[in-house]
Amino acid sequence: MERDFTGDSKVGQPNRVIAVPESLFGSLYGLLTLHRELLWELVKRELSDRYAGQWLGALWVVAHPLLMMAVYVFIFAYVLQVRMDESRAMSGDYTTYILSGLIPWLAFQEAMNRSCGAVLSQASLVKQMVFPVEVLPIKVVLAACVTPMIAFAVLGTYVFATKQAVPASYAFLPLLFFIQLVGMVGVGFLLSAVSVYFRDLKEIVQVFGVIGAFFMPVFYLPDWVPSVLQPFLYLNPFSYFIWCYQDLLFFGRVEHWWAWVVAPVFSSALLYLGYRTFRTLKTMFANVL
Repeated sequence: MERDFTGDSKVGQPNRVIAVPESLFGSLYGLLTLHRELLWELVKRELSDRYAGQWLGALWVVAHPLLMMAVYVFIFAYVLQVRMDESRAMSGDYTTYILSGLIPWLAFQEAMNRSCGAVLSQASLVKQMVFPVEVLPIKVVLAACVTPMIAFAVLGTYVFATKQAVPASYAFLPLLFFIQLVGMVGVGFLLSAVSVYFRDLKEIVQVFGVIGAFFMPVFYLPDWVPSVLQPFLYLNPFSYFIWCYQDLLFFGRVEHWWAWVVAPVFSSALLYLGYRTFRTLKTMFANVL
């Protein structure tokens, strides 16, 4: 997208039109502003179609996160009987520790899985020249935000029930989730575009989504990892999101200040890379689909 400005001209000479390229983020903001009503309708349709024809219908929006959280907590906290070391400064409720990192990762996982088919499943719309295909990955990412919102509410209820209070740090949860949402949209753009040309990507992403949580400090403390493997936690950019959420939901204070620097930078980089890749590859979508 370009903006045209008419420059000053001398007498007898025609005005020159100077094309000033708009920034990548500026073009995305303009697209969202222009098509916000369309995007909202697509998100609602995405949620309604997801559970159409099922007996429980929209109740799965609540049931799915509750079941997933219950399974992980049951396995690690009760079957394996993992406990936080009370002698350490990081002692606390292990269930809260798990859910603080698990909920945001499940949100990322769902966004990645659904983004792989965001463009592939809408071939008829993509082939329409007037349709803004950029809204397709955004709408699946926004639809994926419903589940973690419910899960965070459940976690807050659990914390209040066990401690009779909720830390004031919970007030910053919307800000942190917005930072994550920026990165999720970037991943959505990237995966939806590449999946058009490489259909096996969906299977790879699904496997990564299942095992990915075990490569981040979700179920264990960093101190529990052998020293030779600890650098891999810091090389994993998703670990920094987990640490930020644990600061807000588990510690109630900033324990990992460096994570609050890396997380927004990484999210912005994901958005830039994803949107730039999408705009480059979308020119051939109609021919490939």
